[in-house]
Amino acid sequence: MAYVLNRWWGGKRLDYALYCPEALTSFPTNSLPQLFHGSYWESTDVVAFILRQVMRQSGQEEVDGETNISPGFTPNSPREKWIHKRTAIKCRNISPNHRGNDVVVLEDSPQVLSAKFMYGPLDMVSLNRERVDIHIMTSTPSGEWVYYDTEMTDNNGRLTYTLPIDKRLSQGMYPVKMVVRGDHTCADFYLTVLPPKTECAVFSIDGSFTASVSIMGKDPKVRPGAVDVVRHWQELGYMIVYISARPDMQAKRVTAWLAQHNFPYGMVAFMELKSDPLKQKTNHLKTLINEAQIEIKAAYGSSKDIHVYQNAGIKPNNMYIVGKLSRSAKQSTLSSQIVHISDGYAAHLEMLSVHQTRPAMGNARMLIRKSCFGLPCNRTKSQHKLLTKSMSLTGGTLSDKAEDNSSGIVIGRSGNTVVKAGQIGAGKAVQSRGKSPRAKVQQP
Repeated sequence: MAYVLNRWWGGKRLDYALYCPEALTSFPTNSLPQLFHGSYWESTDVVAFILRQVMRQSGQEEVDGETNISPGFTPNSPREKWIHKRTAIKCRNISPNHRGNDVVVLEDSPQVLSAKFMYGPLDMVSLNRERVDIHIMTSTPSGEWVYYDTEMTDNNGRLTYTLPIDKRLSQGMYPVKMVVRGDHTCADFYLTVLPPKTECAVFSIDGSFTASVSIMGKDPKVRPGAVDVVRHWQELGYMIVYISARPDMQAKRVTAWLAQHNFPYGMVAFMELKSDPLKQKTNHLKTLINEAQIEIKAAYGSSKDIHVYQNAGIKPNNMYIVGKLSRSAKQSTLSSQIVHISDGYAAHLEMLSVHQTRPAMGNARMLIRKSCFGLPCNRTKSQHKLLTKSMSLTGGTLSDKAEDNSSGIVIGRSGNTVVKAGQIGAGKAVQSRGKSPRAKVQQP
């Protein structure tokens, strides 16, 4: 308890995080209180907040200077000079955007890791012909990272590594960290080794979760009850698979959106920036079914995902389509066989409870993580500050101010919320004031 007190509120503080999307800076200030309140309760409930604070480990990822190395991980070698001098010039003052899709393989099958090392939000610079160290946490409870090998990226910034036969991993979920030797930035993803016939539930991120069009352009609203439906399948022992037709350059932003809204942990896959992303989704699902031998017992998405799931070999009665059906979907022969969720997730969840969906079968239930996504740490220390408000437990007075530099929101001594409208827009910064979404603290 003493450790929790020191980490959470110290001797006289009670800090809480308030989720603030950047898109809120463009809203009228008189609407901010309602939006803040709604955003808070959609993103983090009270119990989840308390559990996060109490169960937070000292080794939780934090940003360390200009890299995104967590304190619990120590690179096996110091930073070294780039092999090519032009790399230092190209990567200077550009944030890394390294990523890799989570790998799902069958036990005793080749275990191939693949990642892409790019810089800039739009992949302006690729890391060509540079050395990268490969680490895997082979013993998850102990948190010990094992160095495997050092490989060289290709001319497009890609790296593919096949684990040697004598070093293949048994069944389990293993964090993978590929660290660039030149600047110690890294790509993080998971290697999951499964037994045959592992049952899972697939969710199309854009089709089944969001109530607005774009994740990249603004923070979309979550469909009510979406998180509860995913938790329902996770609690029954099914492995969760998130799939999106969005290009993998948006992986960090979309994964952060899943984390901010407390979605249960699952394997995440994004597509390459090619002409037919829906076909890539189909091929990815076919690979999971044929090579990893998973069994998809539920597939959620929108009407555009019907043909994707059909071509992947998923049974129509296992397809759950959210929202309005397109004209072609209504005319399809599958329209009478698929499950159309027209009344929202709340009614659908009640239906699942009434029909008592059976728990997942097989030993894979012991391997699946029943937790939420961890918030990614790809920002600098100055950008990593949470929007907090500090309250003295004895005196009941507010601290001078608490601010989030990245979102442009400041809470002052008076309790008013100050929005820096020019933080993400063009032109000069203009400050406007609105009432705080929380009631002011009364003096005793």
